[in-house]
Amino acid sequence: MPSKRSLAKHLGVSTITVENAYDQLISEGYLHAEYRRGYFVSEIKHPSIDCLPSKTTNYVPSPPESPQYFFDFSSNTTDAERFPFSIMAKVMRETIASGKEELLLTPPCCGVLALREAICAHLYSFRGMRVNPNQVVIGAGTEYLYNLLVKLLGAKRRYCIENPGYRKLAQIYKSNGAELVCAGLDHNGMSVEQLRESGADIAHINPTHHFPTGLTMPISRRYELLAWANEDQNRYIIEDDYDSEFRLNGKPIPTLQSIDASGKVIYLNTFTKSLSPTIRISYMVLPPKLACAFYEKLSFYSCTVSNFEQYSLASFISEGHFEKHINRMRLHYTRRRTAILEAIREHFSETECSIIENDSGLHFLLEFHTELSDARVKELLAQHNIHINCVSDYQIEGPCLSRHQFIFCFSNINMDVLPEALGMVHDALFGDLSAALATEENHEQQ
Repeated sequence: MPSKRSLAKHLGVSTITVENAYDQLISEGYLHAEYRRGYFVSEIKHPSIDCLPSKTTNYVPSPPESPQYFFDFSSNTTDAERFPFSIMAKVMRETIASGKEELLLTPPCCGVLALREAICAHLYSFRGMRVNPNQVVIGAGTEYLYNLLVKLLGAKRRYCIENPGYRKLAQIYKSNGAELVCAGLDHNGMSVEQLRESGADIAHINPTHHFPTGLTMPISRRYELLAWANEDQNRYIIEDDYDSEFRLNGKPIPTLQSIDASGKVIYLNTFTKSLSPTIRISYMVLPPKLACAFYEKLSFYSCTVSNFEQYSLASFISEGHFEKHINRMRLHYTRRRTAILEAIREHFSETECSIIENDSGLHFLLEFHTELSDARVKELLAQHNIHINCVSDYQIEGPCLSRHQFIFCFSNINMDVLPEALGMVHDALFGDLSAALATEENHEQQ
């Protein structure tokens, strides 16, 4: 390359400008300097033509878009108008004003102590659970905690989930390389007989309010599962208590963890149902033995929730705002559910539709008495831009048989449009056209 002075003179710029340009090219690897010789172009090996992508190939990513429906019976979103914005804004301002130093400290791997203590106090008052804060692990959503559990318990273990059940759970376990098996349900929940036959080490269940069937596991089945776990020191039960705050009638059902005397139950819960799905804060309560193993094996992981969010939520809980919010929402959901059930009975006779519920959680089942298959029902409703999920959609293993049971989530239902939507569903399923389609479908099956 030309010397700095000659190139500066040729370009009509200062030598400092040329020197800075040469230094930048050296730092990027295009040039190299040799003592008393000058600057030389570096040898760069270019990739072969065969390795280069075609100019016509379009690699622009396009994330999937959420479809927009006239009415969605199975949406699990929450009502934005019911979120305590004013209280949360006040708590956040106070958090910034009073906790400046704590906000900038690196939190422990399990989350800040203030939030873990607030969660323990809430679990004791609401669920009767005596938990040490050091057993609590905070994470950004239950999906992240599922991943942590596989790392803690080991991917070589055999994990058993309910069938039908939460499909994303199966995807998470498989993506972590864990061996996945399924156990069917009876009227009391996960079949212990099928659980034994599966040879599983870990049972992942929703005992308080199973998704999607809505079953509540009775105490007899809970003790059967605890007996199964106690038969082997390597067996554990993951209790997923995702919407336990919303038992609309009666007192909350005691958790499996609260009756576990052998340290076999891992308890998980989240604030996505009680506050909002966009608040990605969940937690798990580990048995003492597993909590020690967590700190030994996985303490190098950083907590995935910011200090600002953790301290704000801790204040929101400890100052009583969370309990008041739950009580308000429970009353609101009770009134909404009552109005919805009345609307359903106005549009459907008992011979056309049955309601399956157990006064717990934020969804129930509609069982349509039709000869149409579940897939055909969804197709007919989709023609009216109406979306609804069926229980058979969540069949993970085995034949996917039509059960004619459909999921009605009422956490964010538009009550003004509900009568019109129910009328459209009735006409689609029990009108003259649907009867002819059902007869045709039966002939095809025969």
